[in-house]
Amino acid sequence: MTTSTFSKTDEYGFVRPDDFDYVEYEKFMSVYLNLLTNYSMKWVRLLLNNSQMKRNAKLKKFVRTGIPLVLRARVWTSVSGVQKLKDRYGPDMYKQMLRKPINEDIRNIITVDVPRTYPDNIFFHPNSENQKTLFRILCAFAACNPEVGYCQGLNYIAGLLLLITKNEESCFWLLRVLVENILPDYYSKTMDGVIVDIEVFSRLVKKKFPEVSQHMNDLDMPWALVATKWFICLFSEVLPIETTLRVWDCLFYEGSKVIFRVGLMLVKHYKKELLECEDIASLAECFKSIVQRPFPLNCHIFIKQMFTEIGSLPMSLINDLRRQVSAERDADKSTYKNRKG
Repeated sequence: MTTSTFSKTDEYGFVRPDDFDYVEYEKFMSVYLNLLTNYSMKWVRLLLNNSQMKRNAKLKKFVRTGIPLVLRARVWTSVSGVQKLKDRYGPDMYKQMLRKPINEDIRNIITVDVPRTYPDNIFFHPNSENQKTLFRILCAFAACNPEVGYCQGLNYIAGLLLLITKNEESCFWLLRVLVENILPDYYSKTMDGVIVDIEVFSRLVKKKFPEVSQHMNDLDMPWALVATKWFICLFSEVLPIETTLRVWDCLFYEGSKVIFRVGLMLVKHYKKELLECEDIASLAECFKSIVQRPFPLNCHIFIKQMFTEIGSLPMSLINDLRRQVSAERDADKSTYKNRKG
């Protein structure tokens, strides 16, 4: 029997499950490592000519083909708008927020959630320095953003940001960009942004894959049951780690429409399997299993097809759908209030 040359723990510290497909992974990595080496050299040349990382078609293309791990923190920070936030609030804001008191209930929730963050990661062992750092980041975020405070799911996002940046201030600022600029109202107390976007996703599926949409309706399967974790955790704890990071590369550069593309790609690729499900239980299990199959594991092919096979998905369309859904929800609330009154 062939022995795998890969460790039980991946390069990000995640312990691979007992049923991890090493054969498929080795097949993928034998090709992907060569691509990474090639792209790393291209990134070095790109940054020599565009050290400020000004947004243009070439940089966008490079981001879509993947940011080398050693450059991720720098590129995410540069392309996401972190500097604008720092200019607005001051570079010392993180230190100020660490000294600012927060609601005791929020502090207690963070205290409970931090040990639950990536328990299968060797860098988040109980009482590890990363757990202490994550606690500080989440408390500082809650102090500077009292309207959000803390929402479950932020611990996974901040935890992965910390693993990549290895810098708590950078993690704090990137978390702010995501919550305040890229994903507004996702993590508010009402979570209106997530609720609206899941309905927008439902309508996009109906537009692009009507058979799947009808099948979901026939089996009384709400998209919220499937997509809530996708949207809240931004596919961390859902997709393989390297694929998640490639998604985040694009998310920081292109914004929230990337999340819709990921979901639509999963639906498109596994449409046949989804349509074969005969009840809500088998459909839920199918959605649970597809994210760990070989196709999502091959992050390079997955991301490439996500942009080439879904078709046009302009931000204007997404924003139009958001306005429609929001208006319908407001009308429903008004009708309910009037009936209750």
